[in-house]
Amino acid sequence: MADTVIIGGGATGLALAYHLGRKGTSRVTLLERNRLTSGTTWHAAGIVGPLRATLNMTKLAMQALELFPRLETEAELSIGYRTTGGYWLARRRERLDELRRIGAVGGLMGLGVSHLTGEAFGAACPWASGKGICGALRVAEDGQVNPVDLCMAYAKLARENGVVISENTPVDSILVDGGRVAGVRLEGGAEVRADRVALCAGAWSKSLADKIGVALPLQPVEHMYVVTEPIADLPDPFPVIRDLDRGCYVKGDAGKLLIGAFERNAKCWNPCGQEGNRPFLELAEDWDQLAPFLESAIDLLPQLETAGIVHFMNGPESFTADTKPLVGETPEVDGLFVAAGMNSVGVMSSAGIGSALADWMADGKPPFDLWEIDIARVDALAAGEDHLRARMAEAVSDQFALHWPYRQPTAGRGLRKSPLHDRWRRLGAAFGVTAGWERALWYAKNNSERDLPYSVGIQAWQPIAEREAEAMSDSVALIDLSPFTKIDISGDDALQFLQHIASGNMDIPIGRAVYTTFLNEGGGIEADATVSRISEFRYRITSGAAARRKDLARLRRSRRGFSVSISDKTETEAVIGVMGPKANQLLSSCSQNVWTGFPYGTVQAAEISGVPVAAMRISFVGEAGWEIAVTAEHSGAVFDALCQPGVTPLGHYALDGCRMEKGFRHWGHDLGPDLSPLESGLSFTVDWAKPDFVGKEALFAQKAEGVRRRLT
Repeated sequence: MADTVIIGGGATGLALAYHLGRKGTSRVTLLERNRLTSGTTWHAAGIVGPLRATLNMTKLAMQALELFPRLETEAELSIGYRTTGGYWLARRRERLDELRRIGAVGGLMGLGVSHLTGEAFGAACPWASGKGICGALRVAEDGQVNPVDLCMAYAKLARENGVVISENTPVDSILVDGGRVAGVRLEGGAEVRADRVALCAGAWSKSLADKIGVALPLQPVEHMYVVTEPIADLPDPFPVIRDLDRGCYVKGDAGKLLIGAFERNAKCWNPCGQEGNRPFLELAEDWDQLAPFLESAIDLLPQLETAGIVHFMNGPESFTADTKPLVGETPEVDGLFVAAGMNSVGVMSSAGIGSALADWMADGKPPFDLWEIDIARVDALAAGEDHLRARMAEAVSDQFALHWPYRQPTAGRGLRKSPLHDRWRRLGAAFGVTAGWERALWYAKNNSERDLPYSVGIQAWQPIAEREAEAMSDSVALIDLSPFTKIDISGDDALQFLQHIASGNMDIPIGRAVYTTFLNEGGGIEADATVSRISEFRYRITSGAAARRKDLARLRRSRRGFSVSISDKTETEAVIGVMGPKANQLLSSCSQNVWTGFPYGTVQAAEISGVPVAAMRISFVGEAGWEIAVTAEHSGAVFDALCQPGVTPLGHYALDGCRMEKGFRHWGHDLGPDLSPLESGLSFTVDWAKPDFVGKEALFAQKAEGVRRRLT
């Protein structure tokens, strides 16, 4: 029996073991199927890059700068950590904007970042060719570490703190009892019972998750680099160089150079095949795949042209569908945590992710807002084999691809579609992806408005969005709201349950709808939603599309002790927004119901073209209107009745602009678990007279002290 079992003895699993050991967590056992580091960690390049694309990811990555030197002292082992400095290169003017933005993140976090012109880079690095380089970002804290030695330090200190580490102990499956993890079953049948399990098995994580119905969208691919023979007169230390627009990187390696790449159309690899059981696996060399990147490296570093190559490394590495890690408690199984899909930066990330997950497991919540890496953010369908293989056409290269504002993926599309998808398409929809759903971003009137170029300034679609919003404000527009999460709560304790988890008063009349927040114990906003009372014992919760998996898990975990059932209606109904000053006239033209005097914030049964619908008088765009919910199979008839001459569609970009213009909040952007309703300007969503609700104590304390920050 163990309190906690960690599956996987690579950098991530060992870092978690180290941090749990330091916390004094009792009876922690780490199980490694072969030998420590023998999966993907041993062949990692070992680059330490503390600057990431966002504040919270940089906050996580920067923990390596403090932890790695401390490990050497604590473990009395050399881990090969050294600061080398590094450069992010730009060969396109548009890339400079991205580097300025990322550099601002680094400056805010206290990193030593500086911007160089192409000429200044050439002067700082005379051994490199500045040809074609228009600028660079220098990061003083870039460095490197020896992955195997780092893991040995983690392991030594974890053992000293009581963690049991068992090598050559493969896990066959994860045990689940009543929706909660119960331990693991080893190959051979023996069981290790545990209250918590952390799945940190890298490329092998998905096969274990699949067995228990946990969606884990990661795909192992072949990942390659080469190491040169020793090269004379290299600077020491040699900086980490990322040639972003050519997809390659170079780092020093004891007088040699290591050259790697993030390529398009990465080759998928099956960890459950015959090769998957081999420790310290090296796959076949593929010079054709790597050759274009070697040519780019030679162009950057001319001395490579005469340097021999002593080692071609091709090993498995797992990438995720959206190129972000998968971390946290799984929505499907309580007590099962995951840290996998590190997208080739697992060694560097081990310090921060190991610490964050240890806090998460110990405290039952993340130490700060980690939504961008939370496993609950991903759509379950994204874990499908076909989708993942399609995504690998660009997911790996996305590491270095230019991250345009509003950039849309092109590979692996069509995961989820509205029941009205084809009808929106016929109206000219230019589709993008939001939370796995195909959704119209704007509506093109001709071919010239379809495939618009990306921009770092004013977007090419901006005039179209303005046109759509103006048409709505003058007349009436139809909006696809079907992707919104729709959850029914029913049962004898439906009211008591919602009163417990919602900050607002849920004892509302039947047919009434209210906007409220759902808080954590610290008073932070875990969700915002519109809650409507359908009958005495049934409510409908409507929240954002991206929050579906997270909200369902939170509701399920919160219902213990309450007699309620939770039903996901997201895909059984289509929702059409009918918005604008003439919405009343449009609905009256195809319905026998009376639409005048329809109070705001209410829901009524109605008929449109003879089809029963639920009409909610509410708006996310600030114009008068209704949200019309109809069963998926009858949605076409309702849409056709509403789609009359003069009625225009409104896309997601216009919708988002309108809601910002009106000050309507959006979870994940304006709201999050570290922000309270008081700080977010949503104190009106709180019923201060309610006897109790989750987060009330923290919220009252903040109210008494006064807020120290406010959304404006």
